[in-house]
Amino acid sequence: MRIAPMMRPRLFELMLCSTLSAQLWSCGREVEPLSAQREALATSAIQHVFVIAMENRDTSEIYGSANAPYINGTLMKQYAKSSNWQDELPKLVSEPHYLWMEAGTNAFSDTTFTTDNDPSSSNSTGSTQHLVAQIKNATNGVSWLTYQEDINSTTGACPIASSNNYAAKHNPFVFFRDVSGSPPSKSNASCASHTKPLTALASDLANDRVASYNFITPNLCHDMHGAFLCSNWNFVQAGDDWLKANLPSLIAYANGHQGVIFITWDEGNASTTLPFLIIGPHVKAGYTSTIRYDHSSMLKSIEEILQLPILPAVSSATNLADFFQAGFYP
Repeated sequence: MRIAPMMRPRLFELMLCSTLSAQLWSCGREVEPLSAQREALATSAIQHVFVIAMENRDTSEIYGSANAPYINGTLMKQYAKSSNWQDELPKLVSEPHYLWMEAGTNAFSDTTFTTDNDPSSSNSTGSTQHLVAQIKNATNGVSWLTYQEDINSTTGACPIASSNNYAAKHNPFVFFRDVSGSPPSKSNASCASHTKPLTALASDLANDRVASYNFITPNLCHDMHGAFLCSNWNFVQAGDDWLKANLPSLIAYANGHQGVIFITWDEGNASTTLPFLIIGPHVKAGYTSTIRYDHSSMLKSIEEILQLPILPAVSSATNLADFFQAGFYP
């Protein structure tokens, strides 16, 4: 395990802002030193978690599909998958599933999420019982970022407004008022400081600037959801192509920095059994787990990896330890 030899002074990331980005992104953002992150997680075999959220497919549409040659020919041979990942909300749309990934529920004391509407004063929650609130309150130096594809001046620096192929319903953080403001605001500074366009990810990987927890949302054309403006209407193939183009650099980073990558689908299409892939240097190669999981399992596992308290909503969930070689979880 590689641990930074000494704590560095607190760093400030300086961003070069274009005319457009100057409207959206702050140019002096305080960043938790990576040495602090790694020292805080010194007892964990995993230092960085990446979640990639894909859309609306059953296992039968992905596993063994000729439309997904990269997933089947590379990822599933070298890493692991679940054959029993169940949809916890089979009758509901995308947004409640993304809230579940963050909080282990879609039902809060002030609202229950059942639609795909953008965040608003009524379609948001004041609950602090969710993952990134735990990270904010942690004392072990963990950090979080989300990378959202196709956010722009219309979506806002805190991207609460859907625009073209960016869908706010696929960004769980903006529905929590302790992240996006009360009411949620496009200009909320705290939200903006944790949100980056997907185009920033390559540079952050190359310069070791990613967080302990990183949530990545491809746009509607690349997440297998599909939309009217997409150029490739074979939506599974388009998503597989996106993974082939974007995963190699993520995998290289995970291999060199004790990382793990979870590729999850929010909901099914015609069944309740969803694909799920797990990628990392100590994941069982070519392994298929038959244990029953759902998004609560992923959330609980992230909490265990980052050494956070377990939310009551996911306390009974089964963690993902089965996918790892002995001694490398969490």
